[in-house]
Amino acid sequence: MALGFLLIVLGGWAAIIALQLAGTAVGVYALAVGRVPGRWLRRNVEQPRVWGAGALLLAVGISFSSTVAIVGGGLITLGFLRPPALSR
Repeated sequence: MALGFLLIVLGGWAAIIALQLAGTAVGVYALAVGRVPGRWLRRNVEQPRVWGAGALLLAVGISFSSTVAIVGGGLITLGFLRPPALSR
């Protein structure tokens, strides 16, 4: 019973670490190149650098600070939005 619980906990930690590494890699890629990977993301993300910054903050914030994670989630959401048109 205790071994099964330990395996579940370790598996959960491994999954979270894998998601953090993937989020960090995708965030750095979006910030450096100015594009997001994947066809669906490229089609739907309007501001890839904002989205990449949000992915980085969310990946870091999961372990360290819920406030940073919430800000990262907000930046990811802003990355999907179209910037307002300039009025003349």
